[in-house]
Parts: sequence; C-alpha cells; structure tokens
Amino acid sequence: MVGVYYQKSYSQCGEDLIVSYIFDSLKIAHPTYLDIGAHHPYFLSNTFLFYRRGSRGVCIEPDPFLFDKISKSRRRDQNLNVGLAGKSGTLRLHVFSSRTLNTFSGEEAKKYIAAGHEQIDSREIVVLTFEDVMSRCFDTVPDFISLDVEGMDMEILDSIDFTKYRPGVFCIETITYSRVGEGKKLTEIDEIMSGHNYMKYADTYINSIYVDRDLWRAHT
Repeated sequence: MVGVYYQKSYSQCGEDLIVSYIFDSLKIAHPTYLDIGAHHPYFLSNTFLFYRRGSRGVCIEPDPFLFDKISKSRRRDQNLNVGLAGKSGTLRLHVFSSRTLNTFSGEEAKKYIAAGHEQIDSREIVVLTFEDVMSRCFDTVPDFISLDVEGMDMEILDSIDFTKYRPGVFCIETITYSRVGEGKKLTEIDEIMSGHNYMKYADTYINSIYVDRDLWRAHT
C-alpha cells in the first residue's frame, strides 16, 4: 500500500515535488525551465523530474567536467557550457573536489579552502548575462528558474529585468555555506523577490521557492 503514495524526488530536499505541486495548481502540465548552475543531469537536480515528464529547457553549467555529464544525459535540453553573471565576459571558476562548491566568487572560494575543502582547478570561463540567454535560447519566458550559483545569486537576480521577464516560479539557494549545517539565511534574496512581487511559497532551509504573486492569484 505504501507504494501508492510514493513520489520520486531528485532535488536536495524535495524541492522539485513542491514546484511540481505549484505547476499542477497553475495547470501547467509541462513547464519550461532555465537551470542556472545545473551541476549534474539528475543528482540534486531541481529540473530532472520535469525533464523525465516531457518538459524541456536550458541547463547552464560552467564546469566542463559536469557539463559533459549533462550534455550526454539531457540531450533534449539545450545545454550551455558557460556561467551567468551581471555582465558578459570571462570569470575565473574555482573548482573543488566536492564540485557542488564550485564558484566564480573568490571570496566564497577562500571560505571553502579555509574550511578544509580541496581546490583542484581554476580556469577562465565565458559568462553570459540573463538577457543574453533569454534572447539566444527562449522564444517565451521560461516557467521555472532554478538558481544555485554559490555566491553569485544576488548579482544575477539584480541583473534581471522583471518588468520584461516574469518566470512563474523560482527555486533559489538561500543559505550560506556551513560545514556543520549552520549556514546563514540570505534574507536579502527574500527582499529582492518580494520587491518584484513574488511571494515565498515554501522554504526547505537550503532553498526557497517563490511564485509570481499575480499569477498565483489568477489561478487559485
């Protein structure tokens, strides 16, 4: 009997199932997505559940090693081996043995090294802006954005023209790194999203899920 209620999640804390419930409520069967900092085709992925159900989107992953895994397993997505930043150009990517910690932020990299993590590589990577990705990869605004970029989240959010682009749902990492699980919540992200008329629908401590307030009211 237990199997009747079983639901498979690929996210770190079940975020994909929460987002799935939101899209069910919005009556969007196959949401499009932009996965910024995709990391892996399915491990800790907030978008793989939707990919398996037939959705399509764009995965952005700057680490060539991880990008190779994504491009092999997510062939129906458009996959970009670049980073995202407030302005286009190149940035130095700090790569760690635990690749979930990869970051363009030198400040974040120093914290990880001080905490005992091994940096195994450092290389210049092409970075695009949010506007670049929208104009090159999407005919319409994606329904869902997953954002996990280790120290670059607020820079990317500040670069989005929310009067032009209104994704229905965001899932954003909103906690700073802590080796003992006591990271600080980034309340600044709450303020940014609230200021653009997004409500916080759920919080898993590590990630927060935001929904366009007007879209939600129109469908519920």
